[in-house]
Amino acid sequence: MGIYPEPLVELVDQFSKLPGIGQKSATRMALFVLRSNRGLAEGLARSLIEVKEKIRFCSVCFNLTDKDPCAICRDDQRADGTLCVVETPGDQMALEESGVYRGRYHVLHGVLSPLDGIGPEDLKIDRLLGRLEREKIKEVILATNPTTGGETTASFIAGLLSEKNPGVKISRIALGVPMGGDLKFMDTMTLQHALKSRVQIPQ
Repeated sequence: MGIYPEPLVELVDQFSKLPGIGQKSATRMALFVLRSNRGLAEGLARSLIEVKEKIRFCSVCFNLTDKDPCAICRDDQRADGTLCVVETPGDQMALEESGVYRGRYHVLHGVLSPLDGIGPEDLKIDRLLGRLEREKIKEVILATNPTTGGETTASFIAGLLSEKNPGVKISRIALGVPMGGDLKFMDTMTLQHALKSRVQIPQ
């Protein structure tokens, strides 16, 4: 018999299944829920169920939403002719929270990875091509992550767009040394991107 009652052990086990949550953190979270008032537990349970029941993919951009199409796709002010392509809803959220970009998005839900059996047909690339003419897109911004898979995917999409939509401008987000970074701690790929993406200083 363990030192905790079975319902508490079960709650710890469920929390420990979350990414980045170890046994100790899961135990702290479970004990916090136990010590809190009933309203917190009920609200947490209700939110978990609602997320599973109400959240789905936007039929236009494939971002997470509870209304289809999502708020960004419904916003006419966002239809400025630019489309930012990202890997995941988390990447879209990060860009949106920066407040810099005011166009629309397209979420691929992954990157090309032949070793894992993920090809173009497994991503939302065909839906991306369908949006270009329908939404009068003038520029596609490739904002995949600076990983091998992200770079491969960006190159593949750029080639596809150049072939099928030669009138559309294709750009890639700047990659390289972050603000506050230290060159001696940067990896080779980051330094390569920093040098290739260098900009001229106005005189």
